[in-house]
Amino acid sequence: MPLSISRARLQSLLQSARSSRVVAIGDAMLDEYLVGDVDRISPEAPVPVVRIRERRYALGGAANVAQNVAAVGADCRLVCAIGRDAAGEQLGRMLDEAGLGRDGIVAVDRPTTRKSRVVARAQQLVRIDDEDDSDLTDGDAARIVAAADRAIADADALIFEDYNKGVLIPAVIARAIAAARARKIPIIVDPKYRHFFAYRGATVFKPNRRELEAALGAAVDLEHPEAIPSALERLGVEHLLLTLGERGMVLASRDGTIGSVPTVAREVYDVVGAGDTVTAYLAAVLGAGGTAAEAAVIANYAAGVEVGKLGAATVTPDEILDAFDHFATHAPAESSASGPAARGRN
Repeated sequence: MPLSISRARLQSLLQSARSSRVVAIGDAMLDEYLVGDVDRISPEAPVPVVRIRERRYALGGAANVAQNVAAVGADCRLVCAIGRDAAGEQLGRMLDEAGLGRDGIVAVDRPTTRKSRVVARAQQLVRIDDEDDSDLTDGDAARIVAAADRAIADADALIFEDYNKGVLIPAVIARAIAAARARKIPIIVDPKYRHFFAYRGATVFKPNRRELEAALGAAVDLEHPEAIPSALERLGVEHLLLTLGERGMVLASRDGTIGSVPTVAREVYDVVGAGDTVTAYLAAVLGAGGTAAEAAVIANYAAGVEVGKLGAATVTPDEILDAFDHFATHAPAESSASGPAARGRN
């Protein structure tokens, strides 16, 4: 069943989302882009020599999710660990500039996760990951838990942004879920393989198809999606939002309903950060009182806007309304019964 939303409801939820208080716990990263020119091959090895002309930085991982929540107009409290190093200082300055602050930042004696991409002629040549992805020490994990408890105390929604970099260990996950459930607020999970089944009690669990198939040990048959609800039982969550790239998303719920959300991207320029945008809007809309289906549709519009931008980028409510209006105007008439969110790429 295709999922849809009216413009009036979309506008109302986006307005309410501006008042949401969202907590994002997870792995924050610094994305570095080294952009240059290639004019020759190295005499030392058969590799291109890149002369760097520009160095850019962007927030990555949980930090990018947090700035996307802020772009909605909502209040986001980021809980994460960064190293006492130059990358950590750069990330901290960027969090300040984004208006996110550092109340939930825990400084640790390990490198800040940094992903450096070397780009020439609009082509990424190599990515260098500087990181320590082992679990946090018990002492550092306790500081993360304390920061999470403070942040969740008056929150409207909780995000787990898991990149398997050592912050979201079982003790942190369990304590934060208990705190969120005590407040009866929605819990949104963007998982990775290491602790895939540690999020029982979550509201929306958002893996991509490859992650879900790897965890379940079996292929997911999208032509016969009635088998998907069995995954809900194994995961112990209320809703499973399966992201499918150019095929959009599928939302399966505990009550047995399954809804499809086909992509609404006008053009795909860069898919980096689209998942973070989806997670942010899911949390902001659910925190504002929207249903899982409504949040999925709105998040899908946000992703459709984000993939038309370079790198990990933010998406504003006004851009979502513009995208909705574009598809309401240009989509085929025969699709009108299912709404813009159920239509394919224009």
